[in-house]
Amino acid sequence: MVIRRVLAPRIDFGALRRELELPEGFPPAAQREAEAAAAAPPRPAVDHTDVPFVTVDPATSRDLDQAMHLARRPGGGFRVRYAIADVAAHVRPGGALEEETWRRGQTVYLPDGNVPLHPETLSEGAASLLPGEDRAAVVWTIDLAPDGGTVGVALERALVRSRAKLDYVGVQADADAGRLPEPIALLPELGALLTARGLRRGAVNLPLPEQDVEPDGDGWRLMLRGPGPD
Repeated sequence: MVIRRVLAPRIDFGALRRELELPEGFPPAAQREAEAAAAAPPRPAVDHTDVPFVTVDPATSRDLDQAMHLARRPGGGFRVRYAIADVAAHVRPGGALEEETWRRGQTVYLPDGNVPLHPETLSEGAASLLPGEDRAAVVWTIDLAPDGGTVGVALERALVRSRAKLDYVGVQADADAGRLPEPIALLPELGALLTARGLRRGAVNLPLPEQDVEPDGDGWRLMLRGPGPD
């Protein structure tokens, strides 16, 4: 992995926040709705808490909105389960929180913090796929043939429970050492298969570096991390 560092003086991002008219907090009514939803989270009827999902995110992140589990199908091929945090299930239609999320549209990330789409009570708490916690999610179950072709897709709202919070650097190190945990042990094999399949049909794959802006004393540090091998 190649890492480059570029240093810059301290920058005040307040002007950018003002220019983009980014809100500093949530309206009281929206915040109250979020806290009420966190206190009584949804519990979908379908239960997939037996599936050992794991999340892969930056090491310090608590906004965990994706989880996965990879397995071999008994008849050959693969089964990919992919869970997305069902944040919408926590938002009352027509309420103050829904109105505020429509106004924001997305989470805006800045080097000195972010402006979240949903209150942290949900995004980093009751709706986040934190390990060991039952959470509402939208789950895709994708069955693949031995050659990587899709043979079946199912989509459902379900209750899930992540088993571990993994991070990108640790996962790459485990992959290089051949010791990936069971829920994602097939990742190198399946990734290579799908990459080769995509290249055969002319897909374009741009290995762009990961970019992070981090505090560095009185200034900022731009980190460029080259992608690891497929």
